[in-house]
Amino acid sequence: MATPVLTEQEINDYSRDGYVVPSYRLPMALVSELQVTLQQLIDANPGVRPEKLVSAHIEGKNDDGVIGSQRFLALAMFPPLVDMVSQVIGGDIALWGCQVFCKPPEDGYATPWHQDGQYWPIRPLATCTVWIALEPSLKSNGCLRVIPGSHTAKVLYPHLHEDRVELTLNQSVHTDSFDPAAARDLELQPGQMSLHDVYMIHGANANTSNIRRTGVAIRYMPTSSHFDRRLHPAKGETGLNLNFATRPLWLLKGRDVCGLNDFTIGHRRA
Repeated sequence: MATPVLTEQEINDYSRDGYVVPSYRLPMALVSELQVTLQQLIDANPGVRPEKLVSAHIEGKNDDGVIGSQRFLALAMFPPLVDMVSQVIGGDIALWGCQVFCKPPEDGYATPWHQDGQYWPIRPLATCTVWIALEPSLKSNGCLRVIPGSHTAKVLYPHLHEDRVELTLNQSVHTDSFDPAAARDLELQPGQMSLHDVYMIHGANANTSNIRRTGVAIRYMPTSSHFDRRLHPAKGETGLNLNFATRPLWLLKGRDVCGLNDFTIGHRRA
């Protein structure tokens, strides 16, 4: 039997805090390849803010308005990542999303405090996001920030609409719902990653430094949940171009437990 990727302590930390930074890191050769793919992705999408490269794992022009790369799909299917996710959400797993958040130096957008479940058509809400650093992610250039334990109640707190251009998302958690002073900065080097729960409150400051910051957020859900394409939870007020109606799903492990997920919609013929 293969050695588990996450330690028992890391699994416990994820359950308690809603996130974990595992000791596992991507091989540096793979990171170097992905850094090349990252620049190709940015060059292929000159009309899209680099913080908003949605569905980057879908080859060619996708229905979210981004020209993606199959190399990010291969990353999402990388066995150690799938194995880690199965340790925290179970062995029946679907891949449903992948977004590149690249904050350019000096004017990289902020991400307001939010819960991912506010935006997603998954019922019941359940997703593990694997956030992988492709470049140094530091306090100085707007690393991911989390509120430990904010997932525990498994509720979505009130979100307010923010009509500001310089944000990656336009809805934020009302600050009465949590204590910003409890925030932890997740500083990561290339190849390091964090895993976080769908209910955990998190965000990131703007990048005002002279160092670019890039992470890839890969979204996995247990198939006991339904990706319901009829739902539009944020009513189009996300700040992102999202088309859930044609978003493809991949069954990566196990079976479709709820029996409602469609793994044919959005896939293109070879």
